[in-house]
Amino acid sequence: MCTGKCAKCIAVVLYPLALVSIICNIILFFPGWDTQYVQNDEEGKERLTPEVKFMGGVVGGGIMVLIPAIHIHLTGKAGCCANRCGMFLSIGFAAAGVLGAIWNMSAAALGLSKGPVCNVLGIGWTRPFDVVNGTDYLSKPDLWNLCTEPENVVEFNIALFSVLLVCAALQLALCGLQMVNGLFGCICGTGRD
Repeated sequence: MCTGKCAKCIAVVLYPLALVSIICNIILFFPGWDTQYVQNDEEGKERLTPEVKFMGGVVGGGIMVLIPAIHIHLTGKAGCCANRCGMFLSIGFAAAGVLGAIWNMSAAALGLSKGPVCNVLGIGWTRPFDVVNGTDYLSKPDLWNLCTEPENVVEFNIALFSVLLVCAALQLALCGLQMVNGLFGCICGTGRD
């Protein structure tokens, strides 16, 4: 059994997932590809979906997964971390990755369930699809026209929060797998030591 090779494969997959999470979260700050929505309007009302500011993709699925991925990758290469101690440490790093993935998943799921903040004619800047109002907007695309500004904000949020949710689920599975792999690496060795 070569737990070192398994760790290297896990890390190689975690790198792009962390990068995609960071990029998606940053893009969510610019609905309609415009910077004006980051600022509050004249009445001080929020014009940006609050879950974007939770930074689930940048901090949770990005940094909190990227740092463990680097250590996990090092356990798969010949050198200082490719030993039983390195595999033991990878369990802790993978646990941090699990927490980051859960953070990312929670923010993305909340953003999807509550819907975007948008300008609704006659009402102003609000969250028309919030679950509290009992509207299941995901299965009713005809309601998406309620949002007049930013343009296509509903599709924009659904697409990016869905990508974040998928990335978080994969990160959670891979970091969980590395925790098990790290345990076997502690007991059996990495195949390199």
